[in-house]
Amino acid sequence: MNAWEPMTASEARSEDEAFDVIAAAAEGRPAPSPLIFASPHSGRVYPADMMAASALDAMTIRRSEDAFVDDLIEAAPELGVAVIRARLARAYIDVNREPFELDPAMFADELPEFARARTARVAAGLGAIARVVSEGQEIYSRKLTYAEAQARIDGAHRPYHAALEALLAQARAAHGFAVLVDWHSMPAAAARTGGRRGGCDVVLGDRFGASCADLLTARVEEALEDLGYRVARNTPYAGGYTTEHYGRPARRVHALQIEINRALYLDEASLTPTAGFARLKTDMEALTRMLVSADWSALA
Repeated sequence: MNAWEPMTASEARSEDEAFDVIAAAAEGRPAPSPLIFASPHSGRVYPADMMAASALDAMTIRRSEDAFVDDLIEAAPELGVAVIRARLARAYIDVNREPFELDPAMFADELPEFARARTARVAAGLGAIARVVSEGQEIYSRKLTYAEAQARIDGAHRPYHAALEALLAQARAAHGFAVLVDWHSMPAAAARTGGRRGGCDVVLGDRFGASCADLLTARVEEALEDLGYRVARNTPYAGGYTTEHYGRPARRVHALQIEINRALYLDEASLTPTAGFARLKTDMEALTRMLVSADWSALA
């Protein structure tokens, strides 16, 4: 396997094959910075039970990935930023959703009342267990069972968020506050709808100011614009479950979602990096250096 090929479940290395935590400090040492990076949608492990129930081939189902976003932020731990990245594909279990954000129509048996979500994401087929890939194609050739959903939630969603909460707690203990940056990529078609002039390279989602102090959004926006990127705020993406759930400025936890236009680095048809990947990765490292070196004391 090389860096650009999807991983199978047998090749995953993390706890429960669900995610990796790459610490920025040795175990038992304080977090060197208040920053945590998360990449919840770049996982490319497709377990056998999912593929056995899938109506789609491997390439088609991969189109839901935020492909290689984890590689774009690879330098972060060396710079003092802890990273948590999903290894399981978002189509298998989406950790950027409520754990029981489920579509009853996908299941052969009755769901508990608390799991009968009626959110816009579920209506679009993109709940905690996705019904469709990004082109709207149905993933499964059969109905799932609630027991299958519960196993995915217990085996991946809950441990991922327990680990993320631990990282945030460590940052707060060491610095008095924590800054979570949730990294994503967006289809080029979606990016064309962002920005006042039509089209953008990056969308910053802060839940319209609710998930973090404006200082954080403004500094990231300025740094990206200095690097030559067109930046939009909250349109078409204002931040998902992670940003909404953890972004509590009053409790000294600030969360910002970053969506990167895939056209900057990816051939969306073949899911292979383009020549722009190297430049983008270098620029994201520069952004990380800025975040690490900045004075964030006002966030405390």
